[in-house]
Amino acid sequence: MGPARIELMGAPIEVGASEPGALMGPAALRTAGLARALADLGHAVGDLGDVVPGCAPDARGLPAVAAWTRVLSARVGESLARGALPVVTGGDHSLSLGTVDGALRHCAGGGRPLYVLWLDAHADFNTPETSPSGNIHGMPLAALCGEPGFDGLFPDGPRPRLDPSRLHLFGLRSIDAGERALVTARRVGVTDMRAIDEFGVVAPLRRVLERVAAAGGHLHVSLDIDFLDPGIAPGVGTTVPGGATFREAHLIMEMLHDSGLVGSLDVVELNPFLDERGRSARVLVELVASLFGRRILDRPTPVIEAVPRDQTA
Repeated sequence: MGPARIELMGAPIEVGASEPGALMGPAALRTAGLARALADLGHAVGDLGDVVPGCAPDARGLPAVAAWTRVLSARVGESLARGALPVVTGGDHSLSLGTVDGALRHCAGGGRPLYVLWLDAHADFNTPETSPSGNIHGMPLAALCGEPGFDGLFPDGPRPRLDPSRLHLFGLRSIDAGERALVTARRVGVTDMRAIDEFGVVAPLRRVLERVAAAGGHLHVSLDIDFLDPGIAPGVGTTVPGGATFREAHLIMEMLHDSGLVGSLDVVELNPFLDERGRSARVLVELVASLFGRRILDRPTPVIEAVPRDQTA
């Protein structure tokens, strides 16, 4: 991935979660120097400010999330149409309803398949019927893949659905019974922490990247801070022990950069209220910088070769 035109957008949303504080995430990442870190790597960086829908700030539930989804979908679509790479910072994970929808619509218009790499401790494949908590930040993937129960959430008219076979959950270590059944039935790709413990991150991620390359796809990466072990990044409301190490996370980011496949990114669930003196925000800035090319030593860039299409089904 060479120098890019990056457009940063904040999404100070917490209506999809029950723990307050995630709306401060975009400001914390700005304070931690996200724009400066990317500009120092030679990228053209524009901060478009925060995206805010026209709804009451204390509104909750699907109608409030729908307002965020519509405005974020439009903004991401506009950014991609300008040839930029949108980086949306949050904010709870319900913001990905809008970012992925915007990328889906853009890719559908250009005839490209969209693939999603979901770096998260959770599957986020619940529906209103299966969710134990009712929190919408645990439902975005089910909604994006077309599961029932989400009427009125997306912009009006026909919309492209995310193909579950083009979704990969990476770092999974917490899943509810109802969403486990859905993930299995829809044949979603999964690399859980057990697999990472056994095989590391390189081989599983390389297979994902080879599939995207074979299809000529656009890769959307969604990085939830709880993908990391909470000992590294404590600023999150839904901590799950046993997450990715600092080095594993950096290696993933470096591989994503080397692939040249990432076309859009969101960074979610940072809750500065629960953080320790900005520690988690600084870690996230370092990881995003690795995804956009920061490295300790220059080394030859490996080529992600497309495997034959009949091997990617």
